[in-house]
Amino acid sequence: MNHSTPHCPGPIDRRSFLKIGGLSLGALSSGLDPDLAGLLAAEAVGKALDEKFSVILFWANGGPSHLETFDLKPEAPLEYRGEFQPITTNVPGMDICELLPRLSSMADKFSIVRSLFHNRNEHSGGTCRFLSGYTPKAANPADAEFPELGSVVAKQLEHQVKDIPLFVANTKFYGGGPAYLGAAHSAFMPNSKSITSSGANRYDPVPLFGAKDGELAARNDALKALKKRNSLLSEFDVFRRELDRSGSMNALDKFRRRALDMLTSPRTAQAFNLNKESEATRRRYGKTHWGRSLLLSRRLVEHGVRFVQMQATFRLKKETGRTSNWDDHSVNADVFKAYGERMPVFDQAVPALIEDLYQRGLNERVLFIFCGEFGRTPKIGHQDKKTKRPGRDHWSRSMSIFLSGGGLKMGQVVGSTNARGEDPASRVMNSNCLLSTVYHRFGINTKHVYYDNSGRPVPVLADGEPIRELL
Repeated sequence: MNHSTPHCPGPIDRRSFLKIGGLSLGALSSGLDPDLAGLLAAEAVGKALDEKFSVILFWANGGPSHLETFDLKPEAPLEYRGEFQPITTNVPGMDICELLPRLSSMADKFSIVRSLFHNRNEHSGGTCRFLSGYTPKAANPADAEFPELGSVVAKQLEHQVKDIPLFVANTKFYGGGPAYLGAAHSAFMPNSKSITSSGANRYDPVPLFGAKDGELAARNDALKALKKRNSLLSEFDVFRRELDRSGSMNALDKFRRRALDMLTSPRTAQAFNLNKESEATRRRYGKTHWGRSLLLSRRLVEHGVRFVQMQATFRLKKETGRTSNWDDHSVNADVFKAYGERMPVFDQAVPALIEDLYQRGLNERVLFIFCGEFGRTPKIGHQDKKTKRPGRDHWSRSMSIFLSGGGLKMGQVVGSTNARGEDPASRVMNSNCLLSTVYHRFGINTKHVYYDNSGRPVPVLADGEPIRELL
């Protein structure tokens, strides 16, 4: 049974103090959480946690169109159906976009959920809602008001930390973050850029891999930053000796040593080193941002990282659009030309990852998810008066989620939308059902309570059941 630690429990006794769990490496990027009580409080985590399960989340920031990917409507009126046709896959009855021929040959290794929805149509509001399971108060919060999925995983599994980060990301999401769980449970981000969390929709893709030699490029910088923090921590030495002659304050040093051990460990160095992959493997994934990112994601989960989060940014041709995310309004991009550029790259990198997971036997314990904060409007718009190009707007009423592996049941479509893709028509599900499914596989109790910054108890999820068809 899980037991929750109150937000403000009062003085911490020596026994509790010494039970500090392992911290994620997010704290190395953003400093120690000022709420030391939150960091130092021990959380019982139960005995049912899966010791090996991991997730790779490939996040189409901006919102991918279900009608151009996995839920095409060829019989809909012209102003809805778009330019692409569906093609059959090796699973009868499962059709996907014609731009994904390679993926269509392995549909038995993935599943599509077509009937999820939620209630927020803004980018960061939708991201916070989708990844936390809670509706934020602010319309477009730069930082999550409730902990995102990866941060909850990092918190729940913190006792498993040894010599590699639990939660790794290429950069912070707009509307993402650990919220009241504290900076120690944010992702380790070697090359994070603040612009990715600003609401800007045009910036260069942020690499997780080392730009020069395939190794952890920010490793030395992180070590320097950590050593600088060490000097700050050393200022507590006198206080520590006077306050606690029993030695329990050595826990601060324990955290410092653990962080250094992670960054300098051979396991972490190996996980981030793409040079360990053969040239043939790198060619198979493609020497693109997506190809290299997904290959490195596979290396990370193979070496013990439990949650890898990749922002699927893609730089379009200038004549196609001005964005580098998936926000394909008419004023931003020609939605059909944008997919004509993106999907051939997707159709190389994603099938390569799926093949790799299955060939290595990782498909039972690694779940790959592709999605964004919402879908796009079924009706095509032409708001850009100058170009009159086609586009689609934000649409949280329906979306498609792509999953592969994770020990789940593959080769199926769960749910459906109506004839125009506007709303779920069968197996209607709140997007929390996806979160509940992931937490279920991790063995995380969604009724487990955390305390927000006001001391209010908040369960991991307030509602949502695991998707039974996948289990």
